[in-house]
Amino acid sequence: MNLKWDEQTRMESAKEILNQSIQDLKGIPNLEIALRVYGHQSNVSNAHQDCNDTKLEVPFGANNTEKIKQKIKTITAKGATPIARSLEAAAGDFPNEKSRNYIILITDGLESCDNDPCAVATKLKEKEVKVTPFVIGIGMDLSYLEQFNCIGAYTEAENKNSFKTVLSTIINKALLNTTVQVNLNDLSLNPTETNVSMFIYEAGTDRLLQTLTHTLNRYKNPDTLVWDPNIKYDIHVKTLPQIIKKNISITKHAHNKIQIDAAQGFLSFTSKRSPYNVNYTMRVSQNDNNTTINHQHLKSTEKYLIGKYNIEIFTLPRIYMEVEVKEKQTTTIDVPAAGTFDLRCKTPKVGQIFVLNENNKYEWVCNLNSNSTKQKWDLQPGKYKLIYRGVKQFSSSYTTEKIFTIKSNNTIYLTL
Repeated sequence: MNLKWDEQTRMESAKEILNQSIQDLKGIPNLEIALRVYGHQSNVSNAHQDCNDTKLEVPFGANNTEKIKQKIKTITAKGATPIARSLEAAAGDFPNEKSRNYIILITDGLESCDNDPCAVATKLKEKEVKVTPFVIGIGMDLSYLEQFNCIGAYTEAENKNSFKTVLSTIINKALLNTTVQVNLNDLSLNPTETNVSMFIYEAGTDRLLQTLTHTLNRYKNPDTLVWDPNIKYDIHVKTLPQIIKKNISITKHAHNKIQIDAAQGFLSFTSKRSPYNVNYTMRVSQNDNNTTINHQHLKSTEKYLIGKYNIEIFTLPRIYMEVEVKEKQTTTIDVPAAGTFDLRCKTPKVGQIFVLNENNKYEWVCNLNSNSTKQKWDLQPGKYKLIYRGVKQFSSSYTTEKIFTIKSNNTIYLTL
């Protein structure tokens, strides 16, 4: 605990935040807190450590927050980490077995004595001791922190700010005991979808209460959140397209699961035969709604809700298609490489370029620049028609047509 966290030691940071949190608990009805400390009385040497160094410094009682705060200020870390004995002793500190009893265990190290914290945790469960432990690992490697899994819920705090957040969340869970998990379900109704932003609003209003990145914990379950049960909620899940679930009520003093259908797959946008510097964009919209969902760039893969989508690719001419996104599958849209049409005019021309479509009709592609004698276009493969006349030719009878074919990665030169 004497290692540095920014400008303070871990101990100094922990004491500061603990005292702030304890101050916030002052005056809460039907709440009693106590303070047990370990590894603070006896110095550790190469030959000896005191594995009985654990003490209930402030017993449970009403209105004892100031006493706990003053005691915390005097504590120094001296070395031993007798977690098992402290956990076992702490379970006996509670005056009433029928209460909701919680232990928040804060440590920056593993058990340093011979006792096994997991064995103690098992023994407490076998004795039906009604205590819920929370473990906060300060600055610990995650692989070590997972060894506390047998004790109870564990969380890492890699810096001072995260410690403050973690401690606040745990205290809220213990006090409010009204929790929520948002299940983003796949087609099998398993909550496997994650890593997307959620905007939480008070129901029926624009009052934004919280923004979160949906997260699965180490057990692949949706993260547990603490919400106020006295209001209703609207959730905007920022998938593509977004999902809105409105007027959600949660049950007080219970763990609530909010079920949202969010099965997703992928759209991959490529042009495998195109030169490396080509950069197309495609517009994605839904079949029943022309509203743009996303502009996706070439050489990218994006996640979408399952279903059918309209695709508009900004090539010349534009490409239109319908695609289907299937659950946990990747649908690849591969754009043919363009060819180049290089036009040289001895005199300026007015005219237009058309492409022969799949219905065997010519569609407009683009206009010539009547102020230029040198023009170049990257066109999709296909059969084209150029219709033109000279700028200074003042009769329709001078209209001329040229048919040409564009192939991928080839250049067609035409001089008029």
